[in-house]
Order: sequence, then C-alpha cells, then structure tokens
Amino acid sequence: MTPPSPFPLLPSPIRVLGIDPGLRVTGFGVLDKEGQQLHYVASGCIKTPDGELPERLKAILNSLGEVIAQHQPGQVAVEKVFVNVNPQSTLLLGQARGAAICAAVLANLPVAEYTALQVKQAVVGNGHADKEQVQMMVQRLLKLSGMPSPDAADALACAICHAHSGTGLGALATKGLRMRNGRLG
Repeated sequence: MTPPSPFPLLPSPIRVLGIDPGLRVTGFGVLDKEGQQLHYVASGCIKTPDGELPERLKAILNSLGEVIAQHQPGQVAVEKVFVNVNPQSTLLLGQARGAAICAAVLANLPVAEYTALQVKQAVVGNGHADKEQVQMMVQRLLKLSGMPSPDAADALACAICHAHSGTGLGALATKGLRMRNGRLG
C-alpha cells in the first residue's frame, strides 16, 4: 500500500464550451479553468448555409457536435435568448439555441444558461456593455494576441461567465441567490 502523498492533488482543468447561438452565425469558445486561471483553447464561428430552416439547424447541430468531439469539454454554457422587437426573429433564434443545446445534450454534457446581462456583468463589470467592450475584455482576460470576432468573443464571454459562476464549478456558492440588476444578491 502506497503512503499518502504530502502534496495535495491539484484538480484537473475543467474545460468549458461557451456558445453564442445564432441562426446565421453561431459563435463558440473553449477554455480551460485551472484553479483561478483561465486558458484559451479554441474559438470560432459556425456559419449556416442560406436555405431552409431545418438544414440550417442541422448545420448548427452537426458543427457543434464536431467541436465537442474535437475539444472534449466537460461543461457547456449557452447564452439565453432575449426577447427583441421582432417576434419572428426571437423564435428563429430560439430554434438555433435549441439546436445548440441538443448538441451538448447528445454528448451527455451539463448545460448552464446565462442572460446577456449576466455574461456582460461577469466579463466587463457592466451588464450593458457594448460588443467592442466585451471583445476587448475577452482578449485581455484570455491574453489573446488578437481581437476575437464578435460572435466568438460572446461565446468565450459566456464560457468565462460560467467559469466564474457557481454553476457546476464551485467558484461561488450561489444557491438561494438571485440576479438583481445583473448582480447576484
């Protein structure tokens, strides 16, 4: 029998896939959380072909399935749909989001959902930050050499939000708390 090590075992990195769903462009971002450190793994955009809705949803499902197979995340974070002025656009975005969630569920991955307000608050410190601010903070937080595209930055921001939340990662004890004005309270 081996004696116990005097050095504590360090937890292995947790790999998070962030998804910013869109019917035309779905952003994805993969990062590792090791202790309090975040390490960039990959990011990109899935562009769906013009055409009928079922084919576009299939492209999102299949492409995210490939991203999951390639990068092997342990958890997935998806941005929630906001209700906008055009109900038809909201419905279409919801269907793209459903395809993204299905890709994660088919891979037996836990899925956490965050509003744009929560994501921006976690990354920028302001729930009403604009896209450029999110891009710059993602670049800074992950020490990227270049600015990520807006969709990839939003997906990486979603992954960062999840990495800093208590949902499955144990970073914060958030049970019993609710969001008020973009902050836990």
